[in-house]
Amino acid sequence: MCQHQPPCPTADSADREAARLMAHHPEQGWSLLCNGVLLFEDTGELLPDGQIIAPHRSPAGDPVMNAA
Repeated sequence: MCQHQPPCPTADSADREAARLMAHHPEQGWSLLCNGVLLFEDTGELLPDGQIIAPHRSPAGDPVMNAA
């Protein structure tokens, strides 16, 4: 599915969220990555094979890292 060079991570790889955005709909709360993963604003995911990945936000109270 991905035509990028180097290719984006596949939907079954651990770093699948690093794939490039193909469609972004913040008003609806989802984005489509070029590897076919639907990424939801709550950090949940729907993989192309129908597998659901539960939201995995960091718990409240964890420090947020800011870029310098």
